[in-house]
Amino acid sequence: MPVEIRELVIKATITDTAGARDADSGAAGGAADREEIIADCVEQVMALLREEKER
Repeated sequence: MPVEIRELVIKATITDTAGARDADSGAAGGAADREEIIADCVEQVMALLREEKER
């Protein structure tokens, strides 16, 4: 009998590294990095959901 796991656990660690950046990047660079991280996370979650749906 197959075992079906119906739980998805997502863990993330976010660190504020704004102090380590150059003054050139400013807030716009931080916002772009944050958007990129969010887009990557969403892409991974959507891939997991598609994979789960195919089963």
